Amino acid sequence: MRVSLLTGGHDPHYAIPLAAALADAAILVEFVANDAMETEQGLKRPEISYLNLRGSQDPRAPLRVKVARVLRYYWKLVSYTRRTESKIFHVLWFNKLEWFDRTVLNIFYRLSGKKLVFTAHNVNAHRRDGADTWLNRMMLRAMYALFDHIFVHTEPSKTELVGDFGVDPTKITVIPYGLNTHVPDTTLSRNEARAHLGLGEDEKILLFFGLIAPYKGLDILVDAMSLLDSQKPNCRLVIAGRAKVGSQPFWTALKSQLAHEPLCSRVTVADGYIPDRDIPVLFRAADALVLPYRAIYQSGPLSLAYRFGVPVIATRVGAFDRDIIPGVTGVLCEPESPPDLARAIEWYLRSNMYLNRDVTEKRIRELGLERYSWDQITRTISGVYARL
Repeated sequence: MRVSLLTGGHDPHYAIPLAAALADAAILVEFVANDAMETEQGLKRPEISYLNLRGSQDPRAPLRVKVARVLRYYWKLVSYTRRTESKIFHVLWFNKLEWFDRTVLNIFYRLSGKKLVFTAHNVNAHRRDGADTWLNRMMLRAMYALFDHIFVHTEPSKTELVGDFGVDPTKITVIPYGLNTHVPDTTLSRNEARAHLGLGEDEKILLFFGLIAPYKGLDILVDAMSLLDSQKPNCRLVIAGRAKVGSQPFWTALKSQLAHEPLCSRVTVADGYIPDRDIPVLFRAADALVLPYRAIYQSGPLSLAYRFGVPVIATRVGAFDRDIIPGVTGVLCEPESPPDLARAIEWYLRSNMYLNRDVTEKRIRELGLERYSWDQITRTISGVYARL
């Protein structure tokens, strides 16, 4: 079986483990991507053909260069579609011209005789971001009708596809969001990782990791930290990430708040892109990952927490109440409530999960392998490919 994976070019933490798992299942993969992933060792497999159709995506390039390279990419993609023997096109993410990819490009694929599979990581990202419109919903409805099969990561996502976009439930399959096995592990101990980051051995470290945007509720966590000030003086928040495109004003205002006491001395900010080599150090140093989201479909940081055995303190949104086992892998609290989040943090820091960290880490890692292994996910995906 031969399958084309259309990656969008910016999703190595999901696309590369998926491609490797498909290769393990004896599926030939044509991996369509860009300069950024061309040297990834995880793709150096005889079953994987790397097709660098996108080339450079340097955001610093002049506008005329950006326009030329986008047009060149679409021309290469059209040419590739017409010559490849792959019968299945599995779209993981879209490209720059989202409206074009959703409609015209998918219609072209269908007319070229391809079976179309889509992984809907976010069923309606504009609704999650508070920017939904009737035009966006209309385009999504048309797009979902063009796909032969759709993968989602949660039951609520499937319900939304059926209820809001009229998708036939028989062409939707729920698969877990696989473990982020692309990020390397580290041999550093907890204390060594903290020393590397300039954190104290006795501090209680809460980690917020990933892109920063209003829907992720970092402001709620900051307010909760203010409530914890007098009760948990050794509690430190580490914020590691950068603003999502369009969210810079939100992050700028929040950083201004963090610059003043009492928060200033109890918050560490790593503002910017976090290289893969630094991610395991952050998670090894953390006592808990905090996900104070207002809305979510699936969470990449949650996958990292299961990978590295870190408990999660999260709000009851999306499928967190299914993904997090209270008292075993984490703690749940109400969304949009700094007091309830502060109470959840306090409860966790008194719990056996925190007091017996080695046992907790081992159990979370085991559950991650049981529930989110790529072997299990790939069996489901390859079954759908075979039926198509």
